[in-house]
Amino acid sequence: MFGLGDNLRRAVAWVLVLNLFYFAVEFTAALYLGSVSLFADSIDFLEDSFINLLILIGLSWSATRRAMLGQLLAAIILVPGIATLWQAWEKFNLPIAPDAVPLSLVGAGAFAVNLACALILMRYRDEAGSLTRAAFLSARNDVLANVAIVGAGIATAFTMSAWPDVIVGLGIAVLNADAARDVFRAARSEASPRS
Repeated sequence: MFGLGDNLRRAVAWVLVLNLFYFAVEFTAALYLGSVSLFADSIDFLEDSFINLLILIGLSWSATRRAMLGQLLAAIILVPGIATLWQAWEKFNLPIAPDAVPLSLVGAGAFAVNLACALILMRYRDEAGSLTRAAFLSARNDVLANVAIVGAGIATAFTMSAWPDVIVGLGIAVLNADAARDVFRAARSEASPRS
């Protein structure tokens, strides 16, 4: 019989594999389509893979070491936002709209993967403090981002403009910054001495 720790490790391992797989799919599509939102989301998949790998490593650590790792994860969550700002700047200089249908299809695939990850992690989101909270919040935020990507694809089809894609990409960066703040606060709370 598997204990809770074994089930949590298995869940995190599945989420890690799903994130790595869809990173490859979405990053390839982002480069091919020239999409800021898909680029932001693909880098987010890579960041989520790294977060889940660190969680697998950190699950057996003490609460203090997990809190320190949680603070590191908060910083890692910010990386996709920085990469997105760079990609958005490039798009401002050459605002070519991505192909709307592939943009929406790839966004819908990302939605399915992230929804599966969020559902896998939902029951464990409070089990290992800031570590599993980081993984759950990343997956949850990604589901919201993917709905926006599909919406950007629809808006692009009607407007033939690059701006819906750029706006959604920047929105993903803001969502990640908010998740980083939440994880950092949870990690700081874990690190604080109990009274």
